[in-house]
Amino acid sequence: MYEYDKSSKWLIKHHGDSILRLAGVEDIASWTPLQAELVEPRQFPDGVLSALESGQAEPDVYILEIASYPDARVPSQAVRDTALVLLERQVLPEVLILFLREKGNVPAAGSVELQSRKGFTRLNLTWRAVKLWELPAEGLLAAGDVGLLPWVPLTQFDGPPEPIVSRCRARIDQETAPPERENLLTVTQFLLKLRYNETTLLERLRNLLGGRQAMILSPLYQEIVEEAKREGSMEARQQDILEILEDRFGPAANDLEVELKAVPFDRLKELIRFAGKCNSLAEFRERLLS
Repeated sequence: MYEYDKSSKWLIKHHGDSILRLAGVEDIASWTPLQAELVEPRQFPDGVLSALESGQAEPDVYILEIASYPDARVPSQAVRDTALVLLERQVLPEVLILFLREKGNVPAAGSVELQSRKGFTRLNLTWRAVKLWELPAEGLLAAGDVGLLPWVPLTQFDGPPEPIVSRCRARIDQETAPPERENLLTVTQFLLKLRYNETTLLERLRNLLGGRQAMILSPLYQEIVEEAKREGSMEARQQDILEILEDRFGPAANDLEVELKAVPFDRLKELIRFAGKCNSLAEFRERLLS
């Protein structure tokens, strides 16, 4: 789901106000993505926005989480996100979780209640849960917001998807210019796969959105390709290090896997060389953590 993750985060960064409108936040005078300003990047929410509505003196802080479908991890993610922003900014954020498709009978959670082991402390946290499949496509199309269009094929409508997808393509073509046009067409193609998994239909719908040619022209797609290559190279180098250490010092070398995954890509080449000449796993770990 790497392409879906990158697409969702691109939409948050470039059209975060559109996602707030899905939750009923209207009349946004200005907004700014804040995610890059938070600490602890491994615990980042999908997005954090500051949005000022007309008539307000101070902006509100919103947490955005995009969940492909309801599952048991959503409440813990909401609690973690809320605690992170509360500690960092000393403000209780507005939490929005956008669920993109149904999954059996699993409910789309909108709250959680936590209790300490002895019962001294209780936390009841609620958030705005938006179920995309329940939103009418026509409402989003009528909103006049191009940032909503990539979500439209995942919403509720009657009949086959081709007319809806074609209308999204026409609007994107009319209302945007390159490279924004190609980026929007690309993320819409990626999101389609969450609902349509029949190969022939999916290919037909993607062709309505420009197909591979639109992706080739998209800076976002090029970024995804480059990051995928980098991640593949990174995983290969991590595995090389573990295999060298295991050959030299035995299976205990695999205990370093977690720490190794936290190391920046640029350090891995040097660590490969050091893995071949260090005197012990302890010595390698010391270098790894330095």
